[in-house]
Amino acid sequence: MPKQMSTARRTSIAGLLAATTLALALSGCATYDVTAPADARADAPAADVKAKDARLAAAGDAKNPDGKNGKNGKDGSGDDVDCRTAKCVALTFDAGPSEHTNRLLDILKKEKVHATFFLLGRNHVDKRPAEVKRIDAEGHEPANHTWSHQILTEIAPGEARRELSRVQEAVREITGRTPKLMRPPQGRTDGEVSEISKDLGLAQVLWSVTAKDYQTNDSALITKRVLEQTERDGIILLHDIYQGTVPAVPGILKELKKRGYTVVTVSQLLSPAKPEPGMVYRP
Repeated sequence: MPKQMSTARRTSIAGLLAATTLALALSGCATYDVTAPADARADAPAADVKAKDARLAAAGDAKNPDGKNGKNGKDGSGDDVDCRTAKCVALTFDAGPSEHTNRLLDILKKEKVHATFFLLGRNHVDKRPAEVKRIDAEGHEPANHTWSHQILTEIAPGEARRELSRVQEAVREITGRTPKLMRPPQGRTDGEVSEISKDLGLAQVLWSVTAKDYQTNDSALITKRVLEQTERDGIILLHDIYQGTVPAVPGILKELKKRGYTVVTVSQLLSPAKPEPGMVYRP
């Protein structure tokens, strides 16, 4: 029986999601469910809400509801951050790790910020296991961006399943943990992809902010684009594979903090809700 819905915007829709505009196009095909982070939090089961509040209280965060002085949990659960009250934004990086990832991790460590990394398998995870291990060890959230960046809606279901399962297995072998989140290449998903994701225990994560850093190495322009688009409960999409992106990160973080944002992982943004396999999360 379908889960009871309350405030969550869990609209069953058809078609695919265009990558650059995130516009929904109806196609009359199989349906999938979409919800926003704020709606997911509002619709979290009472038991999860109670457990979250208990953890915040135990950590001493009841007196500091924005979670700024706490420590980020390694599991990305967001026990120290309460995005129901804090002005949160999730920071995500796609298609790594790369030769720039260690520098990025140094920056994030210095700024005491955690991010979600949607990892690409071929020529990335398989070539840079040390970076994957470091991402996990330093409290960031390893996630799945397929093995070879094929468009999942354009390949056979069996191939799509392999694209995702190979990354699951590789990350588990390196870190001991299996990703719970995935980002479909170009943001393109449909009912079939959602069913495969559900079977593999993967929630789908889209975005609301893109710097289009694949088009430019101008770090100042990347920074400007991110800051112009960022709003509360947004999800920022960047790539740690391009030359201009990592140098932009310190300025982005400095200005976001100045504007009162708490920068979190995707799972922290959703908490006390837990990522639901197959669900599409879109701000």
